[in-house]
Amino acid sequence: MSSDLSPKLACADFSFPLLSHDHSLDLIARLGMGGVDIGLFPDRSHFQPRDYEGKVAVAARELSARVRDRGLEFADIFLQPSSSLDEMAPNHPDASERERWRKRFAEGLELTVLCEATHMTSLPGIQFDGESVEDSMGRSSDELAQCVEQAREAGVVFSVEPHMWSMATTTELASRLVEMTDGLTLTLDYGHYIVQGEENAAIEPLVKYASHFHARSASKGFLQTSLANNSINFAGAVKAMKACSYQGWLGVEYVRMTEDVVPDVDNLSETILMRDHLRDAWG
Repeated sequence: MSSDLSPKLACADFSFPLLSHDHSLDLIARLGMGGVDIGLFPDRSHFQPRDYEGKVAVAARELSARVRDRGLEFADIFLQPSSSLDEMAPNHPDASERERWRKRFAEGLELTVLCEATHMTSLPGIQFDGESVEDSMGRSSDELAQCVEQAREAGVVFSVEPHMWSMATTTELASRLVEMTDGLTLTLDYGHYIVQGEENAAIEPLVKYASHFHARSASKGFLQTSLANNSINFAGAVKAMKACSYQGWLGVEYVRMTEDVVPDVDNLSETILMRDHLRDAWG
């Protein structure tokens, strides 16, 4: 991919929650995106775990047709097990919660396989009160290593997105997690570190661990902003991708959320601007 002047661009279906799923996919195809990131977010995405629980094969056929009839590919299937970060976290101290996570992960992986998608993302877990970083991270690493192995056997690349509310709140912790977990890759979003004041140069070394990339403008204090106010060096990120022969998709990922650090922007306009910005940076 490093010699290709056209990056593999995708767009999140959850960028346009005010549209129906069909219309969201229509729009993504009309924007000239080659792929789509499908969100599996309880209560926050078009397609949710409750839409396939107990009927994965049927749901996969319907979702696959919906995506491929528009000429799109599955760039990523992004599983968030619960609307609450401490529920069904892979590193939850309660074994019963981890078991619930395993069931949710297995169903998500089955859906991914039946959709003939090759990449799946989830979350790494959080830092639980009353225990050390080492304990939270060690439990996460142990659990995620099993997920990596199951995904590998199914022909799927599995990654986690380290984020500002996770146990990998810093670039150092994200690097530590992936290095201690054999085969784990990252879905990398610079914004989760830029918002906290980390520099682009500190984030760039994480590119070598990435198998998927989320692109959205951000600045200190704001996980989402307009391209005009953006502090992420996407040209530098692209240069780092080319240096390590990055083979994944670049998923444009504007969202609508209630958190103050994620203010609303014009998702359609910013998606178009980011699409063109990434094309220019790649070329």
